[in-house]
Amino acid sequence: MNASRNLSKSIVLLSFSVVICCGIYPLLLWVIGQSLFPFQANGSLLRGPDGAVVGSGLIAQPFTTDEYFHPRPSAASYDASASASSTLAASNYLLRDRVARALGPFVKYRSGPKAGQLVAPDVEAWFQHDRYQSHPHIVAQWAALHKGLAKAWITADPSHSAYVQDWARTHPGVVAEWIEKNPGSSQPTAADLAMLFFEDFSRHNPGRFLSAVVRTGPNAQSHTTVEPIKEGPDIQSIFFDMWRQDHPEVDLYEIPGDMVTASGSGLDPHITLENAEYQLDRVSSKWAANSERDPAALRSEIEHLLQENASAPFGGLAGGKIVNVLEINLKLHKRYGASP
Repeated sequence: MNASRNLSKSIVLLSFSVVICCGIYPLLLWVIGQSLFPFQANGSLLRGPDGAVVGSGLIAQPFTTDEYFHPRPSAASYDASASASSTLAASNYLLRDRVARALGPFVKYRSGPKAGQLVAPDVEAWFQHDRYQSHPHIVAQWAALHKGLAKAWITADPSHSAYVQDWARTHPGVVAEWIEKNPGSSQPTAADLAMLFFEDFSRHNPGRFLSAVVRTGPNAQSHTTVEPIKEGPDIQSIFFDMWRQDHPEVDLYEIPGDMVTASGSGLDPHITLENAEYQLDRVSSKWAANSERDPAALRSEIEHLLQENASAPFGGLAGGKIVNVLEINLKLHKRYGASP
């Protein structure tokens, strides 16, 4: 009798728990959310000028063109299903390399005869001179100092591996000599030959590096090939750190930290107002060129737009002002139209 009574009480308690926890409580939260916070409750979805959903105000997405503000770097490649940090320690050279590559194309001189100018052209000129710390063959030195980066360059893209494999086929004697010195690798991969390849490439292509180049064929179809180059974003980014070590006395502008460091989630949708203002010249000059308007007037407009859309958490009690990248870029699109 007691067992039957205990069982019936347990069933009643379970029924009440299911109804309250799985029915009434979720329904109550849904009603409160949809009535008081419908925007947040539905994912903080943002819509473009045509009314279509273009993203969420809670999740960063990449912007790469000059017309728009760029978000923080993302270790998760802005993939909401793979939220993660890079987990790289401050002592890890991969972190230094990633930050240096981000800095190379846009960092500027702070003082001296070139104050306010980009260092990128000087990085290219230094690279073309092909001397690092008074020694020739920058690319060979880069590969020797950073073996992991050299191998990573080869494995990062199938076209890179194919280029090295083609080189190996045309240099059988050099490869055979390497195999003789490394008897445990009778069939070396492209990555195995990284040091050998870059030494040979640097010797025969001084002041050059390899990069993907888009070519247009006779049938008007474009195709990408890997070719030696002497200038461009790859030179500016990959070799900025070596240039900086060769020019320690140069005074450069300090960069907002969130321009070159990823967030813990890799999906932070905000950047600091300082970050946005640092990008302001690039964004405003591009829109001015697109719309054929006065650069100074347009810069003032976009700066005012930034100030209007900047806010500090908890009314300024927790940190400085931040800007939602997707929101501000949608406002630029709405005001100035689609970029060409």
